[in-house]
Amino acid sequence: MQLSLFKDCIAKRILAHPETRGQSQDSTDLDEFSSYLAAESWTTLPESIRTATYESRESVPSDVDDIPLDNTSVAFTDTLISYGFASDSDDALMFLRKVLVDYIADTCAPPPTWSSTRTKYCEICEREVPLTYHHLIPRSTHAKVLKKKWHPESMINSVAWLCRPCHSVVHNVTTNENLARNYFNVELLLERDDIQKWRNYASKQRFGVRRG
Repeated sequence: MQLSLFKDCIAKRILAHPETRGQSQDSTDLDEFSSYLAAESWTTLPESIRTATYESRESVPSDVDDIPLDNTSVAFTDTLISYGFASDSDDALMFLRKVLVDYIADTCAPPPTWSSTRTKYCEICEREVPLTYHHLIPRSTHAKVLKKKWHPESMINSVAWLCRPCHSVVHNVTTNENLARNYFNVELLLERDDIQKWRNYASKQRFGVRRG
């Protein structure tokens, strides 16, 4: 996840750079270029940066200028120079430090409060219906989850917005402990065959308006 965030921060800096600002940018080219730059620089970053999260934010330098970049690959700096995103090696490292400012802000950001994640549509059947919030890590398992360190404390109160029928189905297909350990986000829930079958059924029912 951190590498993906890092790559996205590179892409944002490229788009904001005077060299590309105002120009039409092919999304595939941008993705490939950002992926290449990320791959060339990621492994040379300190481990505390590569593993940075909200929980580990205290171990991340407060000043990005304190992050050592001496091992940054020549391929990274030369590519930025060749494509006009930096005038020399020092300028290329300055570009990288700006990327790191964005990356650290994103990866160390506090988790959103559950109310701010509310949607109009059920996250399983995608119908526009009255919603309830499903604790992705059921409350009855919170103490065990923290004791066994299955998930960081910041994830404990994460929720998904589900209609009442979908909410009931989720709790009927497996135990709360299994939900907490193995199905702690909507994407994982949707990997289950029983949830997919229910979703296909529920999405066709006429209660509310289906998205799209």
